[in-house]
This record gives sequence, C-alpha cells and structure tokens, in this order.
Amino acid sequence: MLAFISRVQHISNPPSSAVQPKDKNALKFGCLGAANIVPGALVNPAKTHPDVLLYAVAARDKARAEEFARKHGFQKSYGGATGYQDMIDDPEVDVIYNPLPNGLHFEWTMKALKGGKHVLLEKPATDTEDEARQIFALAEKKGLVVLEAFHYRFHPSIQRVKAILNSKELGAIKSISAALSAPEGTAKPDDIRWKYELGGGSTMDPGSYTINVLNYLASPSKSKSVMSASAEHYSSAPQHKQIDKKFTATVNLENDILGELFSDLNESRIFGVIPRIPKLKAVIHCEGGTVEIFNFLIPHFYHYITVTPTGKRSRVEKAYKFADGSKGEEWWTTYRYQLEAFVEKVRSRKPQTWVEPQETIDNMKLIEEIYAKDGFGSRPHSEYEYHDDE
Repeated sequence: MLAFISRVQHISNPPSSAVQPKDKNALKFGCLGAANIVPGALVNPAKTHPDVLLYAVAARDKARAEEFARKHGFQKSYGGATGYQDMIDDPEVDVIYNPLPNGLHFEWTMKALKGGKHVLLEKPATDTEDEARQIFALAEKKGLVVLEAFHYRFHPSIQRVKAILNSKELGAIKSISAALSAPEGTAKPDDIRWKYELGGGSTMDPGSYTINVLNYLASPSKSKSVMSASAEHYSSAPQHKQIDKKFTATVNLENDILGELFSDLNESRIFGVIPRIPKLKAVIHCEGGTVEIFNFLIPHFYHYITVTPTGKRSRVEKAYKFADGSKGEEWWTTYRYQLEAFVEKVRSRKPQTWVEPQETIDNMKLIEEIYAKDGFGSRPHSEYEYHDDE
C-alpha cells in the first residue's frame, strides 16, 4: 500500500531530483488538438525528460488552444481553421504528437511527415490496414520516425510476461485470452468513440489493445484467420448501426495457438446500479502451466503477474523497473517509458524496445478482419490523398 501511494504521488508530482533542466537542443513537440489524453500521455512524462520540450499546441478553437498552452506549459499555441497546418509548418517543431480522433490520424500524420516531422501517433494508428502501410512507407521514404503509441508495451511488466514465455519455463503456448472493458458511462453518449465517421467503436478502442497484446505475446506466431466474431451495437439509433460497444472474437494463430478476445467500452452495471470492475487482464495457457497479468493496460499504478506451473505452487511477480538496470524509476508510467524509447529512436539510438511498423500493420489487418467477420465493417477510409507536389 505504501509503495502504491508513493507511486501515485510521484506520478502526479515527480520528485525535484527527477525534474531536470531541458537540454539546449531538446526536441520540440507540437501537439495536434487539446485532447483529454494529452496531460497523462505527454505533458506529465515530458516534465522529467530533459530532451523533450512542450513547444506548441494547436486546436480548432483559438481560445481553447491558448488556454491549454497556458495550463500545461506549451510555449506557443495555434488556433483556427488553419491551426493544425500552421503548427506543422512551424520550422521549430521537431515532433508532432497526434492524439486526434482515429478518423483523422491518417490525414494529419501524412501531413506531418510531409512537413518533415517525426510523429508519436495515438493508437489505433489508422482506420484501415492500407492507411497504416501508406504512413510507414512515407516515413521510411522521408527518414522519419512514426510510433503507434501502445504505451503499455514499454513497461517492464508486460515485457516480464514475454520473457517468461520466451524462457520456455512453461513450454509452448496453447492459448491466449485478453480482455479489456470500461464501466458504463465512461464514454458519454456524445463521445467521439461512438462516431463511425471518426473511427469509433469498441474494437477500435479497448479492442485494439487486446489485439495488440495477443499479437505481441504470441509472436513470432502470427494470426492466420478469425474463426468467429460477434459484436453488440452501442444503440439502435441509425447513426450507430456500425458502432460496436462490445465484441468477442476467436483467432487462429500459427503453431496451433488459439486467441480469445473481448472488449466492452460500456459494460453495463450489475442490476442496473452497481458499476462493474473493469476487465484488465491477459491469460496465457501453455503446455506446462499458465501466466496471468492483471492490469496490463496501466500497470504503473498496480499490477501482478501470476505464474502457475502445472502441479506446482503459483508465484506472484511484479515488475515496475527492469531487472537489468535499464533506465527507469518505479513510478515511471507506461507513457514515460514510451517517451524515453521514442526519443532514443529519433536520436538514432537503440530504444529499450519498440513497436515495429509491421506490428501496427498487422494490428490494423486483424481489426479489419474482425469487423468483416462480425458484420460491422471497417471504419471509413480517409478521403485525404497524399501528393508530393501539394
């Protein structure tokens, strides 16, 4: 309990010894939009990274951009109809952080890359596999870094699970189940996650994490086919005919691995009154036992890894830091670990770990296959078309 309280305190208010002066040539970040995720995903982690400078924020509403900049410590703000592009065109900006609605990821990431900026891109990267391929093709052509921000992947906890599996302590993987849910009311009726035209739906939000953790833990085995998939509509309203609030899927992977996926973006209350405890775990069944990680999504607050060899007593592990002494503190969030890796990559150094372009492409491919199987259909492809001579 004391360790938990200490982590929470340091996450909100990093110790003074961890807040270092910014490097002279620190990377200048420009943020597209004033989304709710920005403080936790970028602003707070940047406080303790000497090579990250909160330089600019852009929003459609100029007053909102100005207020957001003042509140969170950005040096500049851009607003109005041309605000996004004006910030991209600012020669001082080195990196674009893109937390816009899913349906806008492709357009503004392509525009950022065209402008010569590296991109930290919120998940899911795009609405379609084809869009993801285009982004990474352009990034490679321009010699720029794009990272899909599956932040949990950078934390020691999920990497410890992967290390246990790779050690073959429990033998070959037979099945993996991953579940993620949010209590009813987490996403309000007007939330962008319920808008099809903006790439909404449960499979695109919590579901994308379950798909990513399945692909990661099963690797190098890849998915072969979606055996079954079903989904429930958010509502019966016409505008929600392709919006799933909940989905389940069974995936067949190489090496006879079975994947079971579940996500619910609006899990109903018990008896209509009592909020349900969110589902936040992945369970891996192997030939010689099981491994379970509770809270793989935000493990920096609290998590545990339960290893149960067949016929033997279980053991519980926790991993808030890397055992090999790699950079990090016990109170570092998944986003702080992610930011460390991103800067290392941009600086042409080797990051502790990475989400490779093909992983992002595979993730989007499986999302589309699930939507095809359950009948809800892929999210709409962006109308934006990239041209070198724009």
